[in-house]
Amino acid sequence: MDTKEIKSKFNSLFGNEFRVYTSSGRINLIGEHTDYNGGFVFPGAIDKGIYAAINPNGTDRIRAYSMDYAAMSEFGMTEADAPKEAWARYIFGVVREMQKRGFEPKGFDTVFAGDVPLGAGMSSSAALESTFANALNDIYNLGIDKFELARIGQSTEHNYCGVKCGIMDQFASIFGKEGHLMRLNCATMEFEYFPFNPKGYKVVLLDTVVKHELASSAYNKRRESCENACAHIKAKHQKVNYLSDATMSMLDEVKDEISNEDYMRAKYVIGEKQRVLDVCAALEKGDYETVGDRMYGTHYGMSKEYEVSCEELDYLNDIAKECGVTGSRVMGGGFGGCTINLVKEGLYDKFIATAKEKFNARFGHEPKVYNVVISDGARRLE
Repeated sequence: MDTKEIKSKFNSLFGNEFRVYTSSGRINLIGEHTDYNGGFVFPGAIDKGIYAAINPNGTDRIRAYSMDYAAMSEFGMTEADAPKEAWARYIFGVVREMQKRGFEPKGFDTVFAGDVPLGAGMSSSAALESTFANALNDIYNLGIDKFELARIGQSTEHNYCGVKCGIMDQFASIFGKEGHLMRLNCATMEFEYFPFNPKGYKVVLLDTVVKHELASSAYNKRRESCENACAHIKAKHQKVNYLSDATMSMLDEVKDEISNEDYMRAKYVIGEKQRVLDVCAALEKGDYETVGDRMYGTHYGMSKEYEVSCEELDYLNDIAKECGVTGSRVMGGGFGGCTINLVKEGLYDKFIATAKEKFNARFGHEPKVYNVVISDGARRLE
């Protein structure tokens, strides 16, 4: 994204002294809804993000201008000062979460914009949180380590935005590395970079351009299902602290004690843990057919067991199968947004044309197409 407009707007509003920071949105190749269950995820940062010009203003107030909303919000830094604009609460939340941890960022002026498509499951909110967490840490020399910056973003979602998300989105946004995906163990926070350069293939997102409104409440309900199943398993197996510690046989032991809904949610999570490990092993051998097979397995699980897909996403997945696409699945929280597709270069043009035509015929609009480049995460732009 060209930051000229951001700089120009900052000049007109606040003056010509500032630093520019960015943080990325993310894709997740596999490992969905496993982060808050202590499992593995396999994300990468992408070449779309949030960009912000920031400068201390010598007060205890924050003046923030969103170019995407063409709106200004001014607010203080105490709990009573929470801004009414939803977009401003992300910035406010980052500041408050830093204060709760004993750090003292001061007031600042900022102009920001983004090119992460909203509602497409690429975590524009995590990119926003990570941009400001990293920037304030740098500007005020707070000395917060990268993991804590990610947790600050996650706590912002929990406490100021009403979504009980796991750590994956913020982790990917902070730790992203060009040309690499990351396998993160969300229970231990151990992670490993995996080179990702699938020669002969393209990674492409197809955006349904729909976002079904039940997303955040349904997300929290699924988390409750997983926690309930885990509690029943832990009563019999003390070493199980997270649902991802459990096996299918452990889940089957408590099948009669929990609802069928809770059982299906837990079955998906336990299966997804193994799919992530299978994909990591396959990537090390350059075996993209196995990678693709597990992606289809994840889509089935998210659609039929976790029930976070929707008609539009299932239809795109069906088209991918018909076109011989190596792998395809719903990406992100679900209920709309994108499918992520691993496509042989020779099939790419036909797949995109077919998907646009068929989807448009059925739903009255074409899906948006985003080709993915794996890039660096949070950083200052010189």
